[in-house]
Amino acid sequence: MNAERRSLYLYLIPVFGFFPAWWTLYRYRRSSTLDTERRDASRLSVTLGLVWLAGHLLAEFGAGQSQSGLPLLIASSLWTTGYIAIEFGLMVRVWQRKSLRVPGLSAIGRKLP
Repeated sequence: MNAERRSLYLYLIPVFGFFPAWWTLYRYRRSSTLDTERRDASRLSVTLGLVWLAGHLLAEFGAGQSQSGLPLLIASSLWTTGYIAIEFGLMVRVWQRKSLRVPGLSAIGRKLP
């Protein structure tokens, strides 16, 4: 496995992969030296991480504010499970050398620098 594939796997690690992906986008935002596959993986990882964080924080905050927070805590755990499953599925797609596209989120990710 070459270094490029390893970096894609690094970007797709749930929660922790957000930071190297964000750093890659920040570092190469004005440079054209970053190849398309790494840029797309970084954008997708950052988008997924931010969407997961927003949903998780909203569910946790709502659970803390309501009388019966159990349904929101369950929703938060399902949200996190879905996020991890999507990231794992993307890792499998990297292994199979297929494109990294998630309908809806890939379009949002293209708007990142």
